[in-house]
Amino acid sequence: MTTTIHAGPELTGDYVLDTTRTRIAFAGRAVLLAKVRGHFDDFEGSAHLDGDDPSKSGARLTVQARSIRTHHRRRDDHLRGGDFLAADDHPVITFVSTGVEGATDTDFEVTGDLTVRGVTRPVTVRLRLTGAESGPGGSSRVGFTGRATIDRTQWGISWGRGVVGRKVTLEFEVAARRP
Repeated sequence: MTTTIHAGPELTGDYVLDTTRTRIAFAGRAVLLAKVRGHFDDFEGSAHLDGDDPSKSGARLTVQARSIRTHHRRRDDHLRGGDFLAADDHPVITFVSTGVEGATDTDFEVTGDLTVRGVTRPVTVRLRLTGAESGPGGSSRVGFTGRATIDRTQWGISWGRGVVGRKVTLEFEVAARRP
C-alpha cells in the first residue's frame, strides 16, 4: 500500500539501506569539460527517521573506497591510488549525520561529517523523499534522491589541477527498509 509522500509519524523508525536498490554515484569535470561519472558498488548504511521531528533523525553511510567504478579500468585504478582515494591506506569513506532540517514535508538538508582519506569535513546533502510504502506486517520502505557538491581539495585530493575539476557532485538514489 503506497502512502502519500510526506514525512509523518508512519515513517518513524529504524531503517537499513537496500543496497540492491540504492545508488551512490558521483560526477566531476575532466579534460575539455567532459564529465566523468561513476559509482560505488560496495556500501552499507542505516538511518533513524522521525517523521514528526526531522531534527531527531540521523543516518550513517560506509562506502568501500576500492569499489569505485567509472567503466574504465585504468582510471578506476588511478582513482583508487594515492593521487585520489588512497584506498589501500584508507579503505572506507564514511558519512555520519550531525543534523537534519526539514525544509518542506519532502525536502531535507542532512548535515554530517564526510571522511575521505582520513580527513573529515562537514557536508550538507539535500534530500527529497520520493516514495514511501507500507507492506504486510508493518514493514516500511522509503526512497530518497539527493545531492551534494564538494571541493575534493578539502580532503587532500589535489592531483590534476587544470586537468580535473575541483568540484565533485555526489548523487544519491536511496532505498531503505525497516529490518
